[in-house]
Amino acid sequence: MLSPVLAMLVGIIAMFVLIICTKMHAFPSLIISAILIAVLAMPFEGVSSLTGCISIVTSGFGSTMTSIGVVIGFGCIMGVFLEKSGAAKRMALTILKLVGVKNCDVVLGLTGFIVSIPVFCDSGFVILSSIAKEFSRLTKKSMVWLGGILGMGLYITHFMVPPTPGPLAVVSTFQENGYNLDLGLYIIFGILISIPLFIFSVFLFRYFGKKYPDLVVPNEIDRSQYTKAQLVVLDRITAKQQRNEDLTTEDFSELLSAEKLPSAGLSFATLLVPIFLIFANTIVGQISSLSGTTFASIVSFFGQPVMALFVSICMGAFLLCGEYDKKTCVDMMQDACRDAGPIVFITAAGGALGAVIKATGAATIMANGIVAAGIPGVLVPIIIGVVMRFPQGSGTTAMITGSAIIAPMVSILGINPYIAAMALCLTTMCPSFLNDSYFHVVTNFSGMDINTSLKTWTIGSILVPAFGSVIFIILSLFIH
Repeated sequence: MLSPVLAMLVGIIAMFVLIICTKMHAFPSLIISAILIAVLAMPFEGVSSLTGCISIVTSGFGSTMTSIGVVIGFGCIMGVFLEKSGAAKRMALTILKLVGVKNCDVVLGLTGFIVSIPVFCDSGFVILSSIAKEFSRLTKKSMVWLGGILGMGLYITHFMVPPTPGPLAVVSTFQENGYNLDLGLYIIFGILISIPLFIFSVFLFRYFGKKYPDLVVPNEIDRSQYTKAQLVVLDRITAKQQRNEDLTTEDFSELLSAEKLPSAGLSFATLLVPIFLIFANTIVGQISSLSGTTFASIVSFFGQPVMALFVSICMGAFLLCGEYDKKTCVDMMQDACRDAGPIVFITAAGGALGAVIKATGAATIMANGIVAAGIPGVLVPIIIGVVMRFPQGSGTTAMITGSAIIAPMVSILGINPYIAAMALCLTTMCPSFLNDSYFHVVTNFSGMDINTSLKTWTIGSILVPAFGSVIFIILSLFIH
């Protein structure tokens, strides 16, 4: 039979062929890849039969499903409540009041940055693109500028901050390989790394916006799409523009607040409470004097991701969507479960692949070879992320597959597991182009043509991870 490394390469190539060249979904493609690697690498770690190969695949699938399936489902439901209730728009309005209309691009980006932690970036862009178009129409700023910063704000935290499924799966894979990655700390570190990435993207897309200044939403409006209260505000804004007066933050605030939205406190709380509970569990767990106390037990109970997200779901159902009838709320959750299903199965299939790669020893052999060749360990997750993403376009699949390869290597490569995990998540952003559904969402809802999007959005999806990779390389020199 083949060596474990060669068997792994054959299996990964087979997975890419199935996803790219056939009509096969990522879930069965990952399972077939895992089985193929196991069969080609036999015998290994007590597995010497075809039945044993299937057994290790199914056990890996079940282990991952146990640790992450409920969390992904709850996270999707939480995201739908934030989306449908108007909480995302309320957050945009609140940030607008704080930042001001002159920085409306930052308003959009920050809103996306926050919203994409539980909401899929595709859905988030669709929700918030209407605000971006409104800002473009009234401020005359290019949608390459505004749409790009909104898109990148959503994109960064989608890849870097749990409970988005991709980074959540990466954390789970590392934990299954014996690394004590604390989810609360990972969320904090992910946010901290995301901040400089976002700042870089603001300057980058401001440059692109000035390079392509003509893609502005026309001033004509379809009055049938606005409420009477919003039309009053729009007419007043139009009169100010005709008098060549500068628009103020209040103009936009009134336009957005004319729509019935939940309160700012409730909107932000529904999003931030589960993050606070998870982080509180991390903090209390570090205080030895609280160990074993009733308080620590309660914090630990509610700080588990399942319970933290359940609290958020209750807030969404009974507070954010309190005015909706029971059937509407149940239908929302049904839609969320429909969206969560494929993600859960793909994630668990990635766990099966990881179990096989770990059992065959392929990752260990590769890691030893990399160390012997003198290649800096931090470059390995950076390169693997791009290699996994480029051919097939799905960032989530790339994170899941890449973590299955990287996690067993980390101790041999001599890099900090947090840095390894986040570096992998970062570079699975790269690149977003024609084979990526999000590329088409950003392109179409921003009103860009394909060529302009390739020259701006796609380049941005390469430069932002490249900038972040430099940060991780520097961090790896000091953190081991």
